[in-house]
Amino acid sequence: MTKDAVRQRIAELTRLIDYHNHRYYILDDPEITDADYDRLFDELTQLESQYPDLQLPDSPTQRVGAAPTTEFLSVKRAVPMLSLNKAIIPDEFDDFDRRVREGLAGDSDIIEYVTEPKLDGLAVELVYENSILTLGLTRGDGVTGEDITANLRTVKTVPLKLRDCDASLVEVRGEIIMTKGDFARLNKERESAGEELYANPRNTAAGSVRQLDPNVTASRPLKFYTYACGRIAGVTIQNQWELLRFLTRVGFAITPESKLCYQRDEVLLRYHHLNEQRATLDYDIDGMVVKVNSFRQQQKLGELSRSPRWAIAMKFPPQQEETVVEDIVVQVGRTGVLTPVAHLKPVRVGGVEVKRATLHNYDEVTRKDIRIGDHVIIQRAGDVIPEVVKPLTTKRTGAERQFTMPGSCPICGSVVVRPEGEANHRCPNSVCPAQVAERIIHFASKGGVNIDGLGPKFIEQLLAAGLIHSFADLYYLQHNDLANLERMADKSTINLLAAIEKSKRCDLEHLIVALGINNVGEHVASLLAEHFGSIDTLSTTTADVLGTVEGIGPIVAQSIRDFFDNDRNREVLARLQQAWQVFPEYSIVAGPKPLAGKTFVLTGGLQKYSRDQAKKKLQALGATVTSSVSKKTDFVVAGADPGSKYEQALKLKIAILSEDDFLKLIGES
Repeated sequence: MTKDAVRQRIAELTRLIDYHNHRYYILDDPEITDADYDRLFDELTQLESQYPDLQLPDSPTQRVGAAPTTEFLSVKRAVPMLSLNKAIIPDEFDDFDRRVREGLAGDSDIIEYVTEPKLDGLAVELVYENSILTLGLTRGDGVTGEDITANLRTVKTVPLKLRDCDASLVEVRGEIIMTKGDFARLNKERESAGEELYANPRNTAAGSVRQLDPNVTASRPLKFYTYACGRIAGVTIQNQWELLRFLTRVGFAITPESKLCYQRDEVLLRYHHLNEQRATLDYDIDGMVVKVNSFRQQQKLGELSRSPRWAIAMKFPPQQEETVVEDIVVQVGRTGVLTPVAHLKPVRVGGVEVKRATLHNYDEVTRKDIRIGDHVIIQRAGDVIPEVVKPLTTKRTGAERQFTMPGSCPICGSVVVRPEGEANHRCPNSVCPAQVAERIIHFASKGGVNIDGLGPKFIEQLLAAGLIHSFADLYYLQHNDLANLERMADKSTINLLAAIEKSKRCDLEHLIVALGINNVGEHVASLLAEHFGSIDTLSTTTADVLGTVEGIGPIVAQSIRDFFDNDRNREVLARLQQAWQVFPEYSIVAGPKPLAGKTFVLTGGLQKYSRDQAKKKLQALGATVTSSVSKKTDFVVAGADPGSKYEQALKLKIAILSEDDFLKLIGES
């Protein structure tokens, strides 16, 4: 056989195997036997081994797996993957529907909704260039994800090449799941092999995709269902329903329970139907996603900083079970808050064994009248967080005991306080061992500086050995310090020290989160990083100035100020800076800065961009964006329904820009 003939045969086999994969995995309608399929696959494998230079980039043999990697690289996506606002009861959907109709008042088209089951899996994004899969990312923080391309190539329902697709670029978003049936079969195999059973399909699917060895991923029965796109170039699609049809046509699976609804009542009927059917479906769902169908209407409604205004997740009522409260134990958190935790007789809820549930605070225990020894109903709120719903008082025997909050900290013995106006009891001792441990655990977590391999148990071991007293001390650990600890071989020690060193490369937002400032989570940390640019600037800013940042109120501003005014925190921060040498700073987009020195205020709703997106556009051009109008303001950008800032701008005779003016200014008219 000539080389040209081999090339043609490889192309034909690749096409045939892709066709039969689609028939088997997507359509569930195979045309050939497994033996015939194996013969085609074996022939292709043999030809590629003889002529490796002729292997095509979309060859089905690439699904088998690749060499293990040592870490996943982070990749910033072009279009963020936003979270969805949640509705728990139909009345909350009515509020969403009302806001949509108000936002589209005067729109000539009718409002249609697309409903889709909310899959309980791992969200990923697949990037196709000229129909070939080139990149696969986890959701990550929405802006940046981990590159798991090699793993996603092994998932049979992920096309390596799109079918009959004219688009030059398609960014496909969806969920990696494991069906209930496949999960049961996998656990049965593990039981037969004497291996530990997996807890639930969701965690098993997520863990399978994030394996450093793609061959492990390839061995797991995973499926990919798509429901959205980021960017698409080369084709025109008008709405969500048309997008789902397009994605099906080019080779993806969508959930068959997706439906186009023409009115509000249809959406609610669909919600109740899916809730009733969820137990009979072969995959786990925890709710129903509702999207405005028209992309033009979606664009008109816009987005909030973290979620679109045109979509909502209608959560199903949580699954509940009965168990017994065997004890109530107080835990001390990193900010000193004492939280009563119910220790339960183990029970499985929604496929997960639950042994503990938070009782939030003493008032909550009293309000619900939860006693030690009570039979209680528990649920996983949002199918995730265990909580006690209520006690079954009719089952009380008289042997149950009331819970009382201790007068002293169970860890350090300090007198417990309850600040005026707060629901929480607190240990006021900032060097309480429990608080110190929790602060270090928080600092090293994935949401913080992400020190891989440094878990809670090892942190407690380091504290017990007197090797660390704060998170700053982690950066002064030596090889001999770790090597002498239990279960720390030479390789483990080297890996942990490398992970600690690598954590110095985190961005400013994650460092701010890691510091554990009260009331400062990911979103507020992002605002602070963007607005102040460095730890040095943030640490010296007054509470009044902090409060001028849009999205930061007086309570949060005072929490930030209190943190940096604390002598102990300043000492730890100085020690951390000495170890890091240079703290990260907020990175500004490179390029010309024609708006440098100009101050803008945004008010009202823009059609093309959310307020946060518009703010970033201006900042990228060098402008300063503030939340209030003053004599120092140069321009006010006024969208639909502007508020009091518009009136203030008129009074101060400040230049007011329409959305068209704004687009011209940033060069996008």
